Amino acid sequence: MAYALTKPLTLAAFMALGLAGCNNSSQTATDEAVTEDAATTETSTNANGTLQKIKDSGTIVVGYRDSSIPFSYIADDPNQPMGYAHDLEMKVVEAVKQELNMPDLNVRYNLITSQTRIPLVQNGTVDFECGSTTNNEERQKQVGFSNGFFEIGTRLLTATDSGISTFADLADETLVTTAGTTSERYIRQYIDENQMDTNVISAKDHGEAFLMLENGRADAFMMDDVLLAGEKAKAKNPDEWVIVGEPQSFEIYGCMLRKDDPEFKAVVDKALTDVFSSGEINSIYDKWFLNPIPPKNVNLNFEMSDNLKALIADPHDSAQPKMAMAQ
Repeated sequence: MAYALTKPLTLAAFMALGLAGCNNSSQTATDEAVTEDAATTETSTNANGTLQKIKDSGTIVVGYRDSSIPFSYIADDPNQPMGYAHDLEMKVVEAVKQELNMPDLNVRYNLITSQTRIPLVQNGTVDFECGSTTNNEERQKQVGFSNGFFEIGTRLLTATDSGISTFADLADETLVTTAGTTSERYIRQYIDENQMDTNVISAKDHGEAFLMLENGRADAFMMDDVLLAGEKAKAKNPDEWVIVGEPQSFEIYGCMLRKDDPEFKAVVDKALTDVFSSGEINSIYDKWFLNPIPPKNVNLNFEMSDNLKALIADPHDSAQPKMAMAQ
């Protein structure tokens, strides 16, 4: 079995496709050739579906994140993603192998970011991704989603002595969040509606956002509570940081795939449902949230919420959580 890691397509290629917000490419092909290939892939995928694309190419292209701890990230080995969502992603890969009767199917990893993930799935560069992507109604107009595999609340990470304990305390402070996320959109709307004099800066990824908080460029970091717990756990001194504020929204993570592809979605959903119904999800959860994890062997000590237990017991692909209880 072959595994390979690739970077996203060039920004110029996406601009030619009418898509925005993507990373530079590490590929050596010209922008024109890459654009043509991506457009051809998109047309072919829409016509035949993702399963046929995978079968014809002999390769499944899996999107991964490099800093969404503990969902999908890079630690000691730069060529091997890991994490809770990545483990579930690999369950999907195994299900695709069985569905296509292709046990030797090649697996290729392609880096995605908050800003590039949707266009990379849309244009066929990535077949699917399971990371830390919120399923919401706006995104459902552009891409498809599997049944959910995690539920979060959006909160704040700040220094224990910052004096910030609620979102209202952000007045006259500097807040960092991650570009291209639902948190970025929410907090800007919240500040406008409440007429707060808050400076909002956007980082390219969660790691950079926490670095801005750690070095004093920001007073608080807004993001999904579990991702904040991941950043706190890997800090030089985790006890210096605290997660505060009532959750401003409850959101469900799902695997993202191309829109209007029911055959592939059925395979993805069944792979997740099998993990849920067998109880294997509990050991996967414990591995990443209740035990030391790479690279620093820190323990997030993040107990499974009642919301997530309900989602596992009754899987769905709705953008709206069926439960929304503060944890």
